[in-house]
Amino acid sequence: MAPTPARNSRTRVHVVSDVHGNARDLARAGTGADALICLGDLVLFLDYADHSRGIFPDLFGVENADRIVELRTARRFEEAREFGARLWAGIDADRGAAIEKAVRKQYAELFAAFPTPTYATYGNVDMPLLWPEYAGPGTTVLDGQRVEIGGRTFGFVGGGLRTPMRTPYEISDEEYAAKIEAVGEVDVLCTHIPPEVPELVYDTVARRFERGSKALLAAIRRTRPRYSLFGHVHQPLAPRMRIGATECVNVGHFAASGTPWALEW
Repeated sequence: MAPTPARNSRTRVHVVSDVHGNARDLARAGTGADALICLGDLVLFLDYADHSRGIFPDLFGVENADRIVELRTARRFEEAREFGARLWAGIDADRGAAIEKAVRKQYAELFAAFPTPTYATYGNVDMPLLWPEYAGPGTTVLDGQRVEIGGRTFGFVGGGLRTPMRTPYEISDEEYAAKIEAVGEVDVLCTHIPPEVPELVYDTVARRFERGSKALLAAIRRTRPRYSLFGHVHQPLAPRMRIGATECVNVGHFAASGTPWALEW
């Protein structure tokens, strides 16, 4: 792993989130930076902008992808689950094995695109148990942990909170709060999901509130980090706002933009 830049030099870090299969842009996301930070959601299960992309349409076709997006967007989650169950019933392969095979294929390409050094945490659609197999020596995976970059302390908390969508890495509010507590006071708090603030959790295209963390919001108010960086909400009502001394920033939907957010000091 490349050495951490010295304290007396300028440090530039690029931050991405919600990569969702965009390996091409990920391969150059660290250009010009001393380090890359990835806030999760590497996997592309279903592209809501292009229903032909992702694991779901590969298995079931675009017409069925159109239908499940329609149901989920209308918040008809029970109907979406029943529809998905009928589709899976028509597949000979074991559901878990089929998904894992597809995820492994994506992870092999995405982790190979990470520059050195990369600091990464999980998103709610990721499968943490697979990450050790694909994270090379230049990639440090952190969850409920801290690391120093260029003289500043960065804390990382991955995953999402439980929702009707039942994505792979959703945990309880209590487990998430415990990881926030384990990180403690840091200069930059890096999470996949935002703090529970209406302007930060509302998606203007999906027209729904995503889940944010009350524990994260409380930690921001209590520990006053310089920055709170996150993703998860693809089209937020407010991409950034200040909470006390902390600049809260949604670093952007990297799958769509292909552009990292930059932090320099």
